Amino acid sequence: MRSSTINVEKEDPIVHFKNVGLRYGLGPEVLQDITFTLEPGSFHFLLGESGAGKSSLLKLIYLALRPSRGLISLFGNDIATTPRDELPALRRCVGVVFQEYRLLNHLSSFDNVALPLRVAGVRKRDVEKHVTELLSWVGHKEHMRARPPTLSGGQQQRVAIARAVISRPRLLLADEP
Repeated sequence: MRSSTINVEKEDPIVHFKNVGLRYGLGPEVLQDITFTLEPGSFHFLLGESGAGKSSLLKLIYLALRPSRGLISLFGNDIATTPRDELPALRRCVGVVFQEYRLLNHLSSFDNVALPLRVAGVRKRDVEKHVTELLSWVGHKEHMRARPPTLSGGQQQRVAIARAVISRPRLLLADEP
């Protein structure tokens, strides 16, 4: 097994795009010549009309899509040259609150939030402590054992937010929060 070369130093820009373009299949570019940098500790809003490419841009940032052209750097790592087996380590540094929440309906609120910690191998008692604490903080303590289909949209959103921040990501993205 080789050692990881992932860099997540605090002084590197969180995200850097340089002349990024994105197209779906053979269609026209939906994003053209996007260049920007997000510095650590900064706070940004992405605004635009429906269909402008906001969700596509976020997907590029959280590595769900690859650009058609240009350079994307995440935490100082060029994603084009980062080995495929090291991309999950970068993804774990990004918390995402999805527009449609993406909760697993067969899991309780508690288990949806606990999932990232369990995947990361966190001890059971630490999972219990951190998830209970966070669900209480977002006002969801009374519904920890409820499954998403029985929850209101606002309750599901609180669970999705808790799941996105439970691992203390370096970058938090919210698609139409």
